[in-house]
Amino acid sequence: MNSERLQFTTDDGLQLHYKTWNVPGATKALVLLHRGHEHADRWDTVVPHLAMPDTAIYAWETRGHGQSPGRRGHAAGFMEYVRDLDTFFHHLQRTHGLVPERTVVVAHSVGGVVGAAWVHDFAPRIAGLVLATPALEVNLIVPGALTGIRLMQKVKKDATIKSYVKGSWLTRDANAAAVYDADKLISKDISAKILVDLFDTAKRVISDAEVMDRPLLMFSAGADKVVKRKAADELYENYGSDQKTHLTLKGARHAIFHDLCRDEVCGAIRRFAERCIANFTPPRLEADLSNPATNAEYAALRKPLPSPSLRGISYIIQRASLGTLGKLSEGIRIGHATGFDSGESLDYVYKNEAHGGLGIGKLIDRGYLDAIGWRGIRQRRACMNQALKFGLKQARESGLPMQLMDIAGGAGRYLLDVLEDPEFGFDLKVLCRDWSESALDTGRATAKQLGLTERITHLRGDAFDENSLSGVEPKPSVAVVSGLYELFPENEKLQRSLRGLFSAVNAGGWLIYTGQPWHPQVEMIARTLTNRDGQFWVMRRRPQGEMDALVEAAGFKKEKEWIDDFGIFTVSIARKPAAA
Repeated sequence: MNSERLQFTTDDGLQLHYKTWNVPGATKALVLLHRGHEHADRWDTVVPHLAMPDTAIYAWETRGHGQSPGRRGHAAGFMEYVRDLDTFFHHLQRTHGLVPERTVVVAHSVGGVVGAAWVHDFAPRIAGLVLATPALEVNLIVPGALTGIRLMQKVKKDATIKSYVKGSWLTRDANAAAVYDADKLISKDISAKILVDLFDTAKRVISDAEVMDRPLLMFSAGADKVVKRKAADELYENYGSDQKTHLTLKGARHAIFHDLCRDEVCGAIRRFAERCIANFTPPRLEADLSNPATNAEYAALRKPLPSPSLRGISYIIQRASLGTLGKLSEGIRIGHATGFDSGESLDYVYKNEAHGGLGIGKLIDRGYLDAIGWRGIRQRRACMNQALKFGLKQARESGLPMQLMDIAGGAGRYLLDVLEDPEFGFDLKVLCRDWSESALDTGRATAKQLGLTERITHLRGDAFDENSLSGVEPKPSVAVVSGLYELFPENEKLQRSLRGLFSAVNAGGWLIYTGQPWHPQVEMIARTLTNRDGQFWVMRRRPQGEMDALVEAAGFKKEKEWIDDFGIFTVSIARKPAAA
């Protein structure tokens, strides 16, 4: 098979390289993700062993690797790779006609963590996933090395670490080891931040692998010195699909595609891919079925902890602290007064300016605003701005009216952001609905301060009233649901809302919706913080696949997704068919 080197453009404008062994008319595909430090040309000797002449094969080249631009081994963060992969996948769909349901992703080492995070966070409808010696826990050799690297990265943000790995560590094939050592495109550099993020992302995906339902083939090498086996075993044990296989290659070293076992590996991948593509199974989550793993978590969070227990005592102390000393923090005070999930509370978090009483209150407030959940919320706002610009640009290019509606916008600072954007001129009009009059008042006051009252209307409305949403006039070309559906565990309420939105949105228009597939503080929030109704704020995490299924059941088709650096919050956009 002849190969061709091509390029695609990332969301931030980089031209990344990829190779294709494309077969005219092929309806099946493999997407190959290389290991850390390496590049797309490393697959040249592997593709013949796969022996899949009727299958189109694509191999990407990560930013900072091979011929792709960027500082060697560096990126803004590990999730940059995951976002790039999603962009690459959509590029393959548009440019080469790749069909997700007839595609298997083969991800090696660090690429395995990128691929696993992508499947968890973006819930693509691929036929299967191969994780080859995934770098879920890199063997750093020196005890305490990860702690030291974390400290180094805090002191020097752009710190670089040199890999200790040489060819003989990777393969028993002496010739392949020599080729590796002589390859000038292989860089031994890796960003300290990327290495830290790699560990954190892997830990997150392992802990929540039960929600992943794509068929899985995993390889571990029996003599692997580069990664630790335990993490791979944990991912496999937690993995949610009943179609999963974990093969251990006796005596093999880490680079199994260039080791003496390459034919065994490629043969197993070929058989797995052919089986998955021929018998594609859609995601197990139907639109009316919530995820059993997050349902169980939600039920557990609603139950009081055993008394006495150390965890229970810990949360009692935290609640007492928040209710006394914590009230010196302006953000915590607002949370107690209006609910930590309220529009007023989020508007304060968006501003990210610490305020408090008696001096110490400002310090407490800064700690509160710097909590990982609130940092993720602020990144969600940035993702929302990107989604709004994308949707509004698409609407304008389609000749649709520049009408935007948010069904639970509250104070809606991000709505005002887009109104202030000169790209959309003065023809954009916004309807901001919400059930809370106090949140709407905050939005009205901010709009007045910014001189935007003629372009945005704040009205009280029920986001779950299907008829009320269906009858909105003028019909929006872009509708937004932000931070709402995550607050309600029942899918039935969401289904009513989404049906109303489908009726409301102009044909060919867009729906922007948020999700919260994972949260590291979900128990702390449930046991210490109250919502707008004065009850403990217990959330049922809704996996991305479940959220997307609900949206698609209403008639929309998902087109794109954005996600924060922590994997907590997602912003997605889906389109209503033009003929609807």
